[in-house]
Amino acid sequence: MSKVLVLGAGFVAHPLVEYILAQQDTYVTVASLYLQDAQKLIHKHPNGSAIQLNVDDDNALNAAVAQTDIVVSLLPWTFHLKVAKICLTHKKHMVTASYVKPEMQALHTDAKKNGVLFLNEIGVDPGIDHMAAMRVIHDVKARGGQIIKFFSYCGGLPAPAHNNNPLGYKFSWSPSGVMLAAGNNGRYLQNGNAVEIPGEHLFEHYWLVDIPGAGTFEAYVNRDALPYIDIYDIPTVKSMYRGTLRNIGHCESWQYFKKLGLLNRAEQFDFSKLSTADTIALLIGSTGKDLIYDVAAFLGIPVWCVTIKKLHWLGLLDETDIPLQTGTTFDMFAYILQQKLVYQPGEVDLLLQHHEFIADYNNGTQECITSTLIDFGIPNGDSSMARTVGLPAAIATKLILERKINLTGVHIPVHAQIYEPVLQELESYNIKLTERRKDCSESNSDF
Repeated sequence: MSKVLVLGAGFVAHPLVEYILAQQDTYVTVASLYLQDAQKLIHKHPNGSAIQLNVDDDNALNAAVAQTDIVVSLLPWTFHLKVAKICLTHKKHMVTASYVKPEMQALHTDAKKNGVLFLNEIGVDPGIDHMAAMRVIHDVKARGGQIIKFFSYCGGLPAPAHNNNPLGYKFSWSPSGVMLAAGNNGRYLQNGNAVEIPGEHLFEHYWLVDIPGAGTFEAYVNRDALPYIDIYDIPTVKSMYRGTLRNIGHCESWQYFKKLGLLNRAEQFDFSKLSTADTIALLIGSTGKDLIYDVAAFLGIPVWCVTIKKLHWLGLLDETDIPLQTGTTFDMFAYILQQKLVYQPGEVDLLLQHHEFIADYNNGTQECITSTLIDFGIPNGDSSMARTVGLPAAIATKLILERKINLTGVHIPVHAQIYEPVLQELESYNIKLTERRKDCSESNSDF
């Protein structure tokens, strides 16, 4: 019986564990700092067990890894390198949905020598985006074409029926990760020129994108797109972009949130003595008597601006007390967002992924190709985010155990032996990308 160790019992764990437990001759051990979370996932399944594990306990982690065939790490990315090194010691495969950091990539040679595969970025973004892109890119190359444009967009949002707050967004997990990403630098290629977007101006640089069958959304740059020119082996590309999708109005408001200092992680405040309004007043040098007008003046916007209304709805302009002691405005804002932007029972999320390609062919024609995923969560069940992150990792784990993926080293799912069976099986869960193609030689269409 094959043995799988799942580290972590967070928001994507349920569909992953459920899928692997359903496989014949597979035993799953879920390890979590909180035993009850792991027990809920196993749910007394005869081929599963739950253990309490602190990943800072090197002896316990070594012992758990030594007893398995493959490790699926659902831990925060900061722990992956530690887990990978232990997997090397015991010659165990490892699967994660996180981005490959340089330190992880540096293990490639040692992983090959030990005959193990460290498969990373096998979630949704990164993950399904890689697989959907490579399916199109390989098809274009097989037909004698070359990619000259590739724009990739992805976003997790409330389903339209449950988009019922003024921020147009809800969290399925801790908001800290999203808030930290709001300061990321961005880079992309446009008509052969690299465009650099510093983190402080991230939300000032966005445009509107029409997603077929879903609507119109804002898109802002997601990290650095240029390395994917080599990763996807498309040296002929002239425009290359990776973007995050959000509902209309998101970028403007979040840029103002940043300007106000709500994402600051440096200055400490004593929240046992300060309300949210007191803290905002301190941030902008206001007496607090006319706080709304002072905030509007500080931001350089009218008092009737929608951002002011969002701040008011969040309770930031009221005498709201929060159960924090000493902390930063980042901590305060994270707490408020976690309380206000939540999914209620029965509400579902929406996962959007959209790729746009232009391909050149030797006969002088151009082809415009789009690949679109629109997926909804299950009412009172798994979110779309959990399914689209957890299921690709689970399917890949099964394929590795069945020796249908024979790669070794550090990899991401850009190989046909990975993306073809994973995308095919995802379709059985109704997670499917719709491709549209048209000749755009005459119109020189840029979507």
